[in-house]
Amino acid sequence: MKKGQVIEGIIERVDFPNKGIIVTEEGKQVVVKNGIMGQKVTAAVNKVRKGKCEGRLLEVLEKSPLELETPGCVHYGVCGGCVFQSLPYGEQLSMKAEQVKKLIDEVILPENKGYEFLNIRESPRQQGYRNKMEFSFGDEYKDGPLALGMHKRGSFYDIVNVPECQIVDEDFRTVLQTTLEYFKGKNISYYHKLRHSGYLRHLLVRKGARTGELLVDLVTTTECTAGMLENVERVQEEGLLEGWKEALLQQDYEGKMTGILHTRNNSVADVVKNEGTEILYGQDFFFEELLGLKFKITPFSFFQTNSLGAEVLYQTAREFIGDALSGPEKVVFDLYSGTGTIAQILSPVAKKVIGVEIVEEAVEAAKENAALNGLHNCEFIAGDVLKVIDTIEDKPDYIVLDPPRDGIHPKALEKIIRYGVPQMVYISCKPTSLARDLEVLQGRGYEVKKVCCVDMFPATGNIETVCLLSLKK
Repeated sequence: MKKGQVIEGIIERVDFPNKGIIVTEEGKQVVVKNGIMGQKVTAAVNKVRKGKCEGRLLEVLEKSPLELETPGCVHYGVCGGCVFQSLPYGEQLSMKAEQVKKLIDEVILPENKGYEFLNIRESPRQQGYRNKMEFSFGDEYKDGPLALGMHKRGSFYDIVNVPECQIVDEDFRTVLQTTLEYFKGKNISYYHKLRHSGYLRHLLVRKGARTGELLVDLVTTTECTAGMLENVERVQEEGLLEGWKEALLQQDYEGKMTGILHTRNNSVADVVKNEGTEILYGQDFFFEELLGLKFKITPFSFFQTNSLGAEVLYQTAREFIGDALSGPEKVVFDLYSGTGTIAQILSPVAKKVIGVEIVEEAVEAAKENAALNGLHNCEFIAGDVLKVIDTIEDKPDYIVLDPPRDGIHPKALEKIIRYGVPQMVYISCKPTSLARDLEVLQGRGYEVKKVCCVDMFPATGNIETVCLLSLKK
């Protein structure tokens, strides 16, 4: 098979997270992203390496028998945000559960084959479930009108307007459309990634599912493109940010607007980076509630993007821990603790919970939230797990792991294993990383006891997995 060759075939299965597998007449496997099992497609081979082939999806010739007649969102197929909107939710769940089980079964040791796979738990909401969105400014085509939304599927530059996005609620859509229409009328330039010039970059919207509190943040550069906008002084002189704030406040919301912010970001990277934030209205935080606990969330602090799904995730982890923390008072390590959500959930049944997190802002938020909830047996340490655990005098009786997508650094994993705790719970947002780490953990005496998937991201290929590990006696 040659690079550039166009092939036609049926997608036989989809591997995590969105890798459609086509088997050609010659028996060659070709990976094509964003396809759905059962679709007949054409694809252009764009990578051939060591016998493995990857292709770019060109056209869906025939829909899959599994697909809905009408996808759940009018932007599906153009917007790059949700690749499985056309699959019924039950099919999405089955696909994700099969993907995770396949990955784990491939690395499980023969003596561990009897582990308990508890299938998958669904998100309480399949639509309007996100509590955070980062929308990008740009244009839908070169030199086109201002757009504000998501990246076009397969494009790094083009932006698709998504006024009817289904993974957020009506308040998000109101903020999105109000912001777009306001700046369209002011002839203000967006930030061009190639030219490194322009003003408008991102719109960050966050909302508490339980509290209904809404926080909006406009992210801009401090320089503007000549001809479109002479300089940033016009924004100040004409009160454009003040006008945007007033436009937002004039709208009706199901929830309550608690803060409107402006963040400066001159970074070349296409990410939301805080280089200074001013409050235009209200406050720079909102509150959310999970499992009876209250959390203060700032624009850039980490928090699970599906609040109701997070409750299912943490309830699952708590079930896995079960009676392990009963009896004598126990010390729990919550490694990669983020804003300390898990630590605080376990706090009432532990002697002490120590959270370690590399992001200092998250650690400060964790301390503040623990105080807010009246929890006095939580300690949070800022730093890299690899280095920090060498400095902790306490020894853990139980460890909870919730690492970032790439999993645990091999050297850090070795140090964690050396504690020899009887049980661990590993929460993973990337099952391929989990599978890799499970190989190491099994090799060092731990066996997989239970696995359960929790769907936090309907219509996408992402999935959370909770795994209970026990040290062999």
